[in-house]
Amino acid sequence: MADAYQERVSRWVAAHGGTWPPLANLARLSEEVGELARVLNARFGPKTPKPGEQPGDLGEEIGDIAFVLAVLAGQLHVDLAEAAEQALAKAARRDSERF
Repeated sequence: MADAYQERVSRWVAAHGGTWPPLANLARLSEEVGELARVLNARFGPKTPKPGEQPGDLGEEIGDIAFVLAVLAGQLHVDLAEAAEQALAKAARRDSERF
């Protein structure tokens, strides 16, 4: 069963005319990940912000990624909460196999 956030995103998408095709949403997701990379690189990497450029907000960028991922999951009929639980279980199995 989809979590409450995914349900809210699906209702928002429906109320605003639907969504773009899956590959377009994948491109949007890639763009958002790029924006997160820019903020992380400015904060922790060698690339400093240009004079007058705002450093960016990590929470906002992660939130944008979560939103687009929820849109994509909804249109592909993937329960995001269930998929996340499966990913956590897979990580736990891999971790236990190493030791």
